[in-house]
Amino acid sequence: MNKKILLRIILAFLFVSPVSGQKESLSVDNNVNNDQDKYFGLFESDELLEITLRFDLSTYTREKPKEDYLKANITFHLSNTDSVSQDIRLRSRGEFRNQYCTYPPITLNFKKADFGYKDLNRISQIKLVPECSPGGENSNYILREYLVYKMFNLLTDTTFRVRLLTVNYIDTERKRKTITQYGFFIEPLEMVTKRTNTIEVKSLSLTQRNIVARLIDRLAIFNYMIGNYDWGVPGQHNVKIIKPLVLEPAGLAIAIPYDFDWTGLVNPSYAFPGDNVGIENIRERMFVGICRTREVFEKNLDAFAENKEAFYRVINEFPYLDKREKRDMTIYLDGFFSQMNNKSRLIDILLNSCKKL
Repeated sequence: MNKKILLRIILAFLFVSPVSGQKESLSVDNNVNNDQDKYFGLFESDELLEITLRFDLSTYTREKPKEDYLKANITFHLSNTDSVSQDIRLRSRGEFRNQYCTYPPITLNFKKADFGYKDLNRISQIKLVPECSPGGENSNYILREYLVYKMFNLLTDTTFRVRLLTVNYIDTERKRKTITQYGFFIEPLEMVTKRTNTIEVKSLSLTQRNIVARLIDRLAIFNYMIGNYDWGVPGQHNVKIIKPLVLEPAGLAIAIPYDFDWTGLVNPSYAFPGDNVGIENIRERMFVGICRTREVFEKNLDAFAENKEAFYRVINEFPYLDKREKRDMTIYLDGFFSQMNNKSRLIDILLNSCKKL
């Protein structure tokens, strides 16, 4: 009798325990998969996102390192009670703003960081555009530049998306008050190419002739509208070039603009045209697109007429700019759309300054 009981116990252990163990293993695997499937959606929301950066801010503002990274920690504040932090590295970037601004633009290196969100974990580097210097006007500049990106987002999917931030800067090497400013993230090019089924083109020898005509024309007119002459396809000056993986018959590429602070619509106090540019004030418009026929220009301008109300909504419905700043931006847009009222005259202006490539 005791032997039978002992045999039943042994059989129960052999057949029940493994099953129990398998369920535990599956439960752990499911948790891992759930973590890996979590999606942050960094550029899929217009909500203001709060982050905190802890690093040697004093060294950063003094030396503005462009080669060597500084150790840092970033915290994404998901709610009043929830956040996620990871150790990262950062360095400065940019040209003019790197030299001029107290807080130069930042490259954040996310390599080896595990945020628990699959999309964040795929980012190796991301650009942060901070306020240039302390002072209220610099808050306005960064917000206005952010809105320019949002306006260009209306015209095409092949564009850099942006995410507005409040950034808390904590200096880890010096006791000082936390500095809180606006800023924004720019979508990494790797995310753009994945989203648009394209690849990056690194050649610096392309011209506007190598870009899909309707897209480069739209980009050129947009830059004219916002008062931006500081761009160019050769050398990829303030543009990035991508190509569709499914190539067009002509094998043409796509240009994506960025860096809109040096524009009439943003109108920062530090921006002024160079001696040989041909304009005296940053708010003067100058067209630097390729020459087209009158019919092509007229068709391309139609896209701006169709988006006119949407452009104004981007500005007027934005909650973080005061009425005076919004009015200044909309008055500047009025200058372009008043030209649109006499489209033939506007086309004359474009034809008189376009590039004959």
